[in-house]
Amino acid sequence: MHLNLKPSVIAATAVLAVSMTAAGAAPVTFTADLNGAAAVPPTDSTGTGKLEATYDNATGLFTWNVTYQGLSGDVTGAQFHGPAAAGESAPVVLPVQQRLRNPIAGNASLSNTQLDQLRAGQWYFNIVTAKFRNGEIRGQVMPAAN
Repeated sequence: MHLNLKPSVIAATAVLAVSMTAAGAAPVTFTADLNGAAAVPPTDSTGTGKLEATYDNATGLFTWNVTYQGLSGDVTGAQFHGPAAAGESAPVVLPVQQRLRNPIAGNASLSNTQLDQLRAGQWYFNIVTAKFRNGEIRGQVMPAAN
């Protein structure tokens, strides 16, 4: 069987295939609003924070930037935990090894399991201070609405 396709049909099919590949490779963004009420157990902290992160499908690199204000003292630890829903506790899955000063920024490669948990909203970000050793502020990391 021989198909006689016009060049315009072939070109349109090629453009569609390229655009679908590019869309699949687009970075995925994540956000989290951090506060004391989300900590487990909840804290009376007036501190707040914001996490903005991306996962680059092409490179496999997860990159984050966290800003915060109003904490009870210096940050002594920061980490991603999972898998857990909001209000649940879970072990550390990705400790922040880089600087803890504002803003907290870093990146890491993720395993397939970690990526699946992250995409399912099963990770949270926790900021620890001397006063709140289990976490002063926390936020559930969720895929951003595009």
